Amino acid sequence: MADKPRNSFCGQTRREFLWQAGGGFASVALAGLLDDRFFASQSVAADGVTPFHLANPMAPKKPHFEPKAKACIFLFMYGGPSHVDTFDYKPKMYALDGKTVAVKTFGRGGHKNQGRIVGPKWKFKPYGQCGKYVSDLFPHLGACVDDMAFIHSMTADSPIHGSAMLMMNSGRILSGHPCLGSWVTYGLGSENENLPGFVVMLDPTGGPISGAKNWSSGYMPASYQGTLLRPHGEPILDLQPPAGMSQRAQRRLLDQLNRMNSIHNSSRVSNSNLRARIASYELAFKMQQHAPEAVDLSREPEHIKRLYGLDNKRTEDFGKKCLLARRLVERGVRFVQIYSGGNHNDANWDAHGDLVKNHSYHAGNTDQPIAALLKDLKQRGLLESTLVIWGGEFGRQPTAEYAKGTGRDHNSYGFTMWLAGGGVKGGISVGKTDEIGSAAVENRFHVKRLHATILHLMGLDPNRLSYFYNGLDQKLVGVEGAEPIRDIMA
Repeated sequence: MADKPRNSFCGQTRREFLWQAGGGFASVALAGLLDDRFFASQSVAADGVTPFHLANPMAPKKPHFEPKAKACIFLFMYGGPSHVDTFDYKPKMYALDGKTVAVKTFGRGGHKNQGRIVGPKWKFKPYGQCGKYVSDLFPHLGACVDDMAFIHSMTADSPIHGSAMLMMNSGRILSGHPCLGSWVTYGLGSENENLPGFVVMLDPTGGPISGAKNWSSGYMPASYQGTLLRPHGEPILDLQPPAGMSQRAQRRLLDQLNRMNSIHNSSRVSNSNLRARIASYELAFKMQQHAPEAVDLSREPEHIKRLYGLDNKRTEDFGKKCLLARRLVERGVRFVQIYSGGNHNDANWDAHGDLVKNHSYHAGNTDQPIAALLKDLKQRGLLESTLVIWGGEFGRQPTAEYAKGTGRDHNSYGFTMWLAGGGVKGGISVGKTDEIGSAAVENRFHVKRLHATILHLMGLDPNRLSYFYNGLDQKLVGVEGAEPIRDIMA
C-alpha cells in the first residue's frame, strides 16, 4: 500500500480534511447563516430535476372516493363483552339456565364439546322504531338504536386476548403491523396540523394486554402511530420542552433541522426517517400551544357535562373521554380510540368469574357517556360525518367456564359489534348466531370485513390502500383483500 503524502494530517490529506470539515459539523453553522429560499433553490428530488420540499406526512390527502365519514371514534370494550347479555337477544337461553348441553366451544380453557348453560342475567326489551331488543345493562344506549347498525355474526381467528387484540386493531394475530388508526391517517392525513391525527385514551386502570402494539404504526413511519392523551393532568406526556428552553429556541432548532434536511436532500438522497422526525418535532411544537385548549372541558356548558355524566363519579372518567373525543373530531382529528377496561381480570370486561358484578360495573361506567356521545354528535350535525364503533376483541361463550358460578370463557366463533353515523344505515341488524349464541351461523363476517367497511366509509378502497414492505404491497385487509359489509351502509 502506498504511503500517505508527507503533507497529510491524521491520516488525511489537507484537501480531505477541509472537505470533511466543511461538509460535516461546520455545515450546521452554514445552515444557520443561509435562509430557506437558498436551500429550496438547491434541493431536488431523487430524479435530479423535481424541486424538493419537506412534505408533512400528516397533511390532508384526497380519498379514493367521496367519503361518508371524515373521522372515526372506536369505543373498545377490552376483555370481551358478552353478546348474549348485551345486544344479542336469545330468549330460549332463559329456560336452559343450568342445563348441560352439547356445544363446541374454544377459549382459554381449550376445546370443549359440552357445557352448562348460563342464561342471560338481564332482561331485554325493545327500543326505538326498529324495535331492537337491548339488555337492561344499556338503558341509555337503547334510546339510540335507530342510529345503530348491529353486526351479530362477527368472527375472529383467536380466542386469546393478546392475539385477538392485535387482530381487531391491526388485522393480524402477530405484532409488527400498522393498526387501523395508522392506516386511516396514512391514507387520509389529518385536517388539523396542530393536533395528532390519531389519538388513544386508556382506562385509568392501565392499558390493554400487548400495550402500545395496539396503536403502533408498525413498519410505517412513526408519525402515523397513536398518541396517548389523558383526560386528567398534562394531556400529552413528555410534550413540554426541557426546562429553560424557550419557544424561540425551539423554533431555531426546528429551523436548523429543516435546513439540515435541505442540505441532505441537495445531495439527492432520500431519508424518510429524517423527514418524519422533523414533522414529529414540528407537531410537538404546535401541540404545546393547542392541546391544552382542545382538552379544556371547562369551556363546555353545564348541561353538556351533565349529559355525559361528568357530575357522577361512576361515569365521570369515561364521560370525559367521550366528550374529549367529540372535541377532537370537531378540531379535525381523524381517528380516536377509547378503551373501556384495562389491566387484568375484572378491571376489564373479561368476566371469567362473576358475570353480573363484572358487566354491571363496566356497562354502568359507559352506557350514559356513549349514548351522550351519539346524541351530542347528532345534535351538532357531526354524526353524519363521524363513524362510531363499539365492540371488544371477541365475545363470550353461552356456557359456564367453571363447575360453579356465572363466568363465561372467550368466544371468537360469533360475537356482536355495532356501528353508528358516518354512512351507516341505522336501526338494522345483520348476521345471526345460533339460538344460544355459541357461533355465527348466518352471514359470518370476519374482522377483516369490518376493517374493509371502516376504510370504505372513510373514502378508502380497502383493496387499493397499500404500503410496500418486505416485498409486498401490504394492506390492512391482507394481500388477499376483503369486501365491505354493504348491508349496513346507507
